[in-house]
Amino acid sequence: MTALPVRELVPAALRDWWARAGHYPGRTLYELFSEQAAANPDRVAVVDDDGETTYAQLQAATLRLAGALQRDGVEPGEVVAVQLPNGWRPVAVDLAAAAIGAVVLSYPVGRGRRDTLTLLRRSRAAVAVVAHKVGEHHYADALATLRPELPDLRTVLVAGLDGPGSLEGWLADGPPLAAPVGTAASAPARILVSSGSEAAPKMIVYSHDALAGGRGAFIAALHHGDEPMRNLFLVPLASSFGSSGSAVTIARHGGTLLVQSRFDAGRALDLIDTHQPSLVFGVPTMFTMMLDHPRLATTNTSSLRAVVAGGSRVDPATVQACRDRFDTAFVNCYGSADGVNCTTDPLDPPTAVHDAVGRPNPAVAAVRIVGDDDTDVPTGEVGEIWGLGPMSPLCYVDPEFDDRYRVEGGWVRTGDLGRIDADGFLHVVGRRNEIIIRGGRNLSPVEVELLIAQHPAVRQVACVGVTDRLMGERMAACVAVREGAAAPTLTELADYLTDVHGLEHAKLPERLVVLDTLPLSAAGKVDKRWLRERLTGQNE
Repeated sequence: MTALPVRELVPAALRDWWARAGHYPGRTLYELFSEQAAANPDRVAVVDDDGETTYAQLQAATLRLAGALQRDGVEPGEVVAVQLPNGWRPVAVDLAAAAIGAVVLSYPVGRGRRDTLTLLRRSRAAVAVVAHKVGEHHYADALATLRPELPDLRTVLVAGLDGPGSLEGWLADGPPLAAPVGTAASAPARILVSSGSEAAPKMIVYSHDALAGGRGAFIAALHHGDEPMRNLFLVPLASSFGSSGSAVTIARHGGTLLVQSRFDAGRALDLIDTHQPSLVFGVPTMFTMMLDHPRLATTNTSSLRAVVAGGSRVDPATVQACRDRFDTAFVNCYGSADGVNCTTDPLDPPTAVHDAVGRPNPAVAAVRIVGDDDTDVPTGEVGEIWGLGPMSPLCYVDPEFDDRYRVEGGWVRTGDLGRIDADGFLHVVGRRNEIIIRGGRNLSPVEVELLIAQHPAVRQVACVGVTDRLMGERMAACVAVREGAAAPTLTELADYLTDVHGLEHAKLPERLVVLDTLPLSAAGKVDKRWLRERLTGQNE
């Protein structure tokens, strides 16, 4: 038994008040889903590459998988790690784990063996559910090589293979769960993963109530309608942004979830045209690619209430292009896995979307702007953004991050700088941490710098983000080489990072700048601002 140790960092009296105020449903994700399935068994729950899956079909598969996991000895509080492409299968895993009181650690396809080892080892995952192969990446084989370093990992289920260890076999032939395990809605349900500015991923533990209640209120505030939700998620369901798929769209609100296993702009437009979603969730890069795709000209977008962009700031021209060509509202979404969220309203005027990220919703997360002395700054002044509300997580898996990012009363420090204007709108003006947001994904320059620094030819290194229209930002590696050494090319550096250190391709720098020495600030640190300014506008 390797149950996840959990610490509640929000005062109990505050959680109780949120519950009395109606912000929490007070039931587990599986209980909420079961109620939805009983009320509307024939409603389509998931539309994916395989077609349509109804609530009744999803519940039957969920119960068989839950029974198989219970037969395998999975107990309440144990961690089930999941690395699968979007589809109905990861949704079934989420709900099956909830039915037996297990905790899901979901992380997107694309994270390589370094992150997999870190996540599974630190969470002490008892079960891992992975894809056999996605594209040219053999995830099951990679995990097999890590098994000796994961003493807590008892079972591996592989999707896309035949045989006794296949996910498909357990979904089809597992003994149906007789009754869900009694689990408190305040118990842990899911671990969200965020790279942030750390060299290793952060893991944040959320309860059933925080997901269904706090994050449920975030999605509900965007809906503006009485008909069932139909939400198209272009981002991975395993991401923080995508975690509102199974937990919120399906379990809390009984809607239809539309996904594709891998983002394709043309296929996304086909889904809009054929299945008529009301909300589309993606990162700005995805919307830019859809705007540039010829299929948009023949796509019926009349069902759309809004496109919802998160992950990075969006330039006004892209916002207006989305409004004009999708013929719908544009929602600017700010948030993090750490426990803060703020969005504009679909009814907000364009100027509000261009300049701000909305008014904080207390049913989701209240926001404070805090100065260096940890006290609130006056309205309009810039400080660090802190968040606390019904969506607030329980804790981090690693207590060191609790000490670093959580403060008295349960507030989370985001490391982002912002201000709240006289009308209550939150403006994000910068980041204290130096994460690079490429295509909606947080990349840690610290992690890449630590690896490049080990290259035998490198004397100094700094990685910085350079503004890019399509991806938001791209990572540039600025290096100074050792005397007498030949500077590596970008291709040679990429080969070194992937072959020697196992860094996944999504984290590789896309530009290499070789300097005699890196500039230093007055404080003696590498002057990354100078590097960014020098690189801005340069051709690759």
